[in-house]
Amino acid sequence: YIMTSEHTKEKTRDYFQKHDYFGLIDKNVLFFEQSTLPCFDFDGNIILAGPDKIARAPDGNGGLYNALIKCGILEDMRNRGIAHIHVYCVDNILIKMADPVFLGYCASKNADCGAKVVKKVDASEPVGVVCLCDGLYQVTEYSEYSKETAEKRNQRGELMFNAANICNHYFSVDFLTQVVSAREHELPHHMAKKKIPYVNESGQTIKPEKPNGIKMEKFVFDVFLFSKNFAVMEVKREDEFSPLKNKCGSGRDCPETAKAALSKLHGRYILEAGGKFTTKEGKEICDVSSLNDMADIDCEVSPHLSFAGENLNDLVRGKVYDFPVYLKAECDK
Repeated sequence: YIMTSEHTKEKTRDYFQKHDYFGLIDKNVLFFEQSTLPCFDFDGNIILAGPDKIARAPDGNGGLYNALIKCGILEDMRNRGIAHIHVYCVDNILIKMADPVFLGYCASKNADCGAKVVKKVDASEPVGVVCLCDGLYQVTEYSEYSKETAEKRNQRGELMFNAANICNHYFSVDFLTQVVSAREHELPHHMAKKKIPYVNESGQTIKPEKPNGIKMEKFVFDVFLFSKNFAVMEVKREDEFSPLKNKCGSGRDCPETAKAALSKLHGRYILEAGGKFTTKEGKEICDVSSLNDMADIDCEVSPHLSFAGENLNDLVRGKVYDFPVYLKAECDK
């Protein structure tokens, strides 16, 4: 199930069709569209995108819940006998889709809702944290807590609020049914200051260089408050979280860092399965620490060969690879 906006739906569908749905059966890949909400200026006036058109924006990743019922997705899940759902944002290149360990962990705990988290890099990292507030689990955004709170530490010297939310969640279908049928209207709207194109009095479209208005959004994690049995699973950042948020050359959370994170993860898979690498200078890389010290490598293992490093021993043990490394399965084109 792939939720898109009105601007990305057709492009996303066409991309999947172009690539034969990446080996999936097309009728098992369902696209659905989230709703939009009007945009406002800082005085509360609706922004116009054209002389007769209101500026609108997607209603956030929390728009998922309204879209599930509006587009018939929840009904489709029930008709297929689906009981457990993995929900994640597409900007994380290291996502483990339908991770059996995570889903199995949540199911074994009889959880109705769950989240993967990673340790914060430092107190100032701009991420939301999963925390317990007045007996209820929730995500508190970095803009909602003070510098003093972010820097608090426990007796072991660790950050007290250290569980960074990475938008990687588990839900039972029963829980989703309850949320969308009875409590979706309780989800709050959050304000995001954005640069919103508008039409001026002369009918010209203006693209502002700084935030000029507000987009209203719902967040996917706001339903945590409704959970009666919440589960949290901490994972290694280097294995499961490398977001893509910035343009090329930014140096952080950009295409270059995402590619490097994937290459090093797959490189570790090969090393742990008994393979080795050599550099252009002829230096042998046979341990993870040496691999992690390398600045620029290309290494990719086909998902047809391995989901998370398993089943590679017989293929790579004792072999030495020169970069770039691309391990393909017979079915890969």
